[in-house]
Amino acid sequence: MELKKIREMTDMELNAELAKMKKDLFNLRFQHVTGQLENPIKMRDTKRDIARVKTIIREKELKQAQSE
Repeated sequence: MELKKIREMTDMELNAELAKMKKDLFNLRFQHVTGQLENPIKMRDTKRDIARVKTIIREKELKQAQSE
């Protein structure tokens, strides 16, 4: 997922996207354990996307705290 696209999302959209990504990561891990995962790089990419979303959420929290 592109960083620019993530930054344009609202807080609710970011939290929904984060929940979706965590669910996807769980499913990828399950597929990996059962030997059904064809591309293990998807796990790495999903973890990185989760980190990106969490970083943007935290940046928005800090920005909001500074403005108050």
